[in-house]
Amino acid sequence: MEITFKLFASLSDCLPSGARRSNALTLEVPDEACVASVIESSALPPRLVHLVLVSGEFIAPESRSARRLKPGDALAIWPPIAGG
Repeated sequence: MEITFKLFASLSDCLPSGARRSNALTLEVPDEACVASVIESSALPPRLVHLVLVSGEFIAPESRSARRLKPGDALAIWPPIAGG
């Protein structure tokens, strides 16, 4: 299934150069993908994954393994900013 994967602030450097301007790219993930599995597969440093939203809904760290993604979801991630 396709989701939109968005990285902000310093995390945008982890996106392919063509996606950095919009901070987003379309990502193909398995149908059973959860927030945690996408974060893990993106190789983001765990200490930099601070604020996580799925289509505008905050996903707490303890809920990221249970929160399944749906086609068309937007997974947005921010690092700690200004001391976090």
